[in-house]
Amino acid sequence: MKKLDPQITGNVGLYYCCYHLSLLGWNVMPTARNARGVDIVAYNRDASHLIGVQVKALSKRNPVPLGTSLDKVMGDYWVIVNKVATEPSAFVLLPTEVRQLAHRGEKAGRVSYWLQPPSYDQDAYRDAWDRIGRGDS
Repeated sequence: MKKLDPQITGNVGLYYCCYHLSLLGWNVMPTARNARGVDIVAYNRDASHLIGVQVKALSKRNPVPLGTSLDKVMGDYWVIVNKVATEPSAFVLLPTEVRQLAHRGEKAGRVSYWLQPPSYDQDAYRDAWDRIGRGDS
């Protein structure tokens, strides 16, 4: 299989997540691409509950780049989708869990944060859509 362009990989992960949230009864709206903030805004049937979801899509079971600061870890949920073109797997985490599990790296005096695969690829997070709950109840 041909390697996907990074933007296409991101789109696949985003819409994979939208698909699953929709099946749970959420009204789902992807936000503007490359905008700061969450990737998905979803609300329940009567619009009394709103959630923001950050999606990280990967072509393989790779580390998730978090940037130079954990201050950018936002939203109500984080969904990591890896192997998007072959066998998508989703991992549902809370932002507090992402911050706690983050690995701090330093290279040539520059700090970066990463979420390593053994940290997010756990049974407790795998396809744990129930952590988000239903939007139609």
